[in-house]
Amino acid sequence: MPSFIFITGGVMSSLGKGIAASCIGALLRARNFSIRMKKLDPYINIDPGTMSPNKHGEVFVMEDGCEADLDFGHYERFTDTTCSAGDSITTGKIYEKVIAKERRGDYLGSDIQIVPHITNEIKYFITRECNNVDFTICEIGGTVGDIESFPFTESIRQLSLELGKEKIICIHLTYLPFVKTAGELKTKPTQHSVKQLQSVGVQPDILLCRSEIEIPDDIKEKMAMFCNVKKENVITALDAENIYLIPHQYHKEHLDKRIYEHFKIPVEDERSIDEKISSKWGRLTKLIRNPSKMIKIAVIGKYTKLQDAYISLTQAIMHGGFANDVRVEIDWVNADDDHSTIVKRLAKVGGVIIPGGFSVRGTDGKLEAIKFARENAIPFLGICLGMQLAVIEACRNVAGIHSATSREFSNEGEMVVDLMESWDNSGETKIRESSENKGGTMRLGKHDCLLTHGSKAKKIYNGADMVSERHRHRFEISLQSWGSVLEKAGIMVSGVSRDGRRVEIIERNDHPFFIATQSHPEFESRPFAPHPLFSSFIESILQSKKEID
Repeated sequence: MPSFIFITGGVMSSLGKGIAASCIGALLRARNFSIRMKKLDPYINIDPGTMSPNKHGEVFVMEDGCEADLDFGHYERFTDTTCSAGDSITTGKIYEKVIAKERRGDYLGSDIQIVPHITNEIKYFITRECNNVDFTICEIGGTVGDIESFPFTESIRQLSLELGKEKIICIHLTYLPFVKTAGELKTKPTQHSVKQLQSVGVQPDILLCRSEIEIPDDIKEKMAMFCNVKKENVITALDAENIYLIPHQYHKEHLDKRIYEHFKIPVEDERSIDEKISSKWGRLTKLIRNPSKMIKIAVIGKYTKLQDAYISLTQAIMHGGFANDVRVEIDWVNADDDHSTIVKRLAKVGGVIIPGGFSVRGTDGKLEAIKFARENAIPFLGICLGMQLAVIEACRNVAGIHSATSREFSNEGEMVVDLMESWDNSGETKIRESSENKGGTMRLGKHDCLLTHGSKAKKIYNGADMVSERHRHRFEISLQSWGSVLEKAGIMVSGVSRDGRRVEIIERNDHPFFIATQSHPEFESRPFAPHPLFSSFIESILQSKKEID
């Protein structure tokens, strides 16, 4: 049985529990420990797949096709591990499992209650498939005190009794507001938050305190006294200009050392560990703060009011910048803006990205952006819907098929993008219907792509014959039906599905960099292993010599 690290949050939401959990995982990985990342989300949805990106942020897709909370993207990027469906649970999934058991009669006629039935299911999720790792890190979604969070905190209390406190540590992320007029940090919100935890029988072992200024010793002593923790376990979590600076910051605050001490793990050579962590995470400081160049790109989307809707994309762009020693400034362009406004903004950037999305809203603006990038030789990268729209734009404006469209947008016109008659999902052929339930019915997870000999895509992927990327879409382009039309429109199909039926990657030979993919390569990118499509895209902008003055 591994040791368990629970991350809870107090005072308010959006403090960064996912980043905190990811950084702890990164530090433990740097110390050569194996980890598993899990998250327990309190919402009743089965998964975030049908939630609005403007409200919940991005839906992250795992290799096995599980649609999960965006924090899983942080987990994978920071720890360089791969998560799976067994790492994500919601209140909806928990109740679904318990109700299914009740319907089958598994409870032998018992009346079903939060305790023990719901909490038993939560504990099973936390402890299952963990014996092959040293640490299981569990983030508890929501804020302590929320009515939805009670079953999860109650489960932590029970596990502390069942496994013993020596196997469990609770790290509580909290917030210390700084009142500028008074010139002081306020601890009362943290005290109340900790009391909420204590009221359900959970005592935090470490306080990870978000603050915009350094926390003085007297404030730490006060919190230690009133929150019943050791003073050295009151850790400052200063606001950071970039999330990739945080692991090194936490290490300098001795957070990983406090975890070691709690679990009574002997440290053989702290100096070499310090050098290892500093050399890995500390070296990002220069790339972030002192890049050799700066460029600007435009991302044209319809969820631009909440940039968490594109968080993996943002991070992948940043990673591509790391690979080229470049700081990338993103101009978030609303696809619903009028065309003249979009074109004026695109004229000032070095590259254009059209990200994934759903439904017809905003497609006219995206099509105009694609046309502008194509005609003005601006480096272009299309992702998922971005590829489908690049094909529609070429069919309309180059091939002369003015009614070219997608079944997702209309039932009238030439359906260049459509529901395929059948598709392969985990070895099974399924008939797709537009009237199906929306949740979990897309082509999800990793699928193979065969690369075309002599293509730029094949070169970008280091000459590989086949790559495997994560997908999240319903509508596709048939190579058999539209391959010859795309060729006449100047598009080279540089990647196809393993069965040879679906278009996976396209490019233009008459353009310095015009590539679009049906997959979501942003889900695979890492700070120390940037995805080649993003690295190459940014490299092409540098070659066009369009930097920010």
